[in-house]
Amino acid sequence: MQILSVGSVALDAVETPAGSVDGVIGGSAVFFSAAASLLAPVRVVGVVGDDYPLARLRFLRDRGVDFAGLERLPGESFFWGGRYSDDFRSRETTVTRLGVFADFDPVVPAAYRDSKIVFLGNIDPELQLGVLDQVRSPELVAADTMNYWIERTPDALKRVLARLDVLLVNDEEAYQLAGCDDLPTAARWIRRHGPTLVMVKRGEDGAVLFTDDWTFSCPSYPVARITDPTGAGDAFAGGFLGHLARAGSRDRAALREATTYGAATGSCAVEAFSVDRFRTLSLPELDDRVRALEATVAAEPQLAATRQ
Repeated sequence: MQILSVGSVALDAVETPAGSVDGVIGGSAVFFSAAASLLAPVRVVGVVGDDYPLARLRFLRDRGVDFAGLERLPGESFFWGGRYSDDFRSRETTVTRLGVFADFDPVVPAAYRDSKIVFLGNIDPELQLGVLDQVRSPELVAADTMNYWIERTPDALKRVLARLDVLLVNDEEAYQLAGCDDLPTAARWIRRHGPTLVMVKRGEDGAVLFTDDWTFSCPSYPVARITDPTGAGDAFAGGFLGHLARAGSRDRAALREATTYGAATGSCAVEAFSVDRFRTLSLPELDDRVRALEATVAAEPQLAATRQ
């Protein structure tokens, strides 16, 4: 089942307690594709400038990611820089240069419009709506968003919610969106506005999937050393939707396993700068992490599915 990923394709400069890098590939569509392509075919719609090192995406092309929808324009690519605190709990943006991304108006190629799963990365809700107007009868539509859009474009974001099956947010974003500080209440508010599934990503505290009548809590996978948390949320989304695409189902068993795949791919993302961890990550290695997470859930029943 083909996944359409629409989002940023960027260059990053990152400083963390583990070191620093400058000009590495990043962006929501890149991190998502790096994770999801281990499990299902991915098509990417995005834009880059003529300075973008396309050769660094070759490992994704070799894995089957289709970049026919990646437009290259004269000018500078989207560039983001950030610095993490010593405990990785906070991040300061040091530079943002939108470049050609400032005028990004996603055009979904005709060959992509039959995609069965659509992932809308963290972009302007009006652009997300424009993408949905171009695809034909997707079976599952998922989106990410952030505080900026929640605060600046609430009406457009509500129109997006009405057309979603899945919203993926962190707990802070869920609270802000719903105007409350209780997670189950926030999830119910979001579901009333459209999505049947709400995935709340909680970093080192794992993730919680909320549906109409049950929840599933998954712990985070313990990594020996965090290097760079950038893109972990998009990698989580890639693992989650990648498994659903492969499974071809949204029953409880598939959703539970998809959540563990999300946690597993998210844990891989933090182990190296950029998407470097995914260059050598194998599916058997990823499966081992999923089995470890499943064993943890089985050993601690309070983490498992519960009725709301």
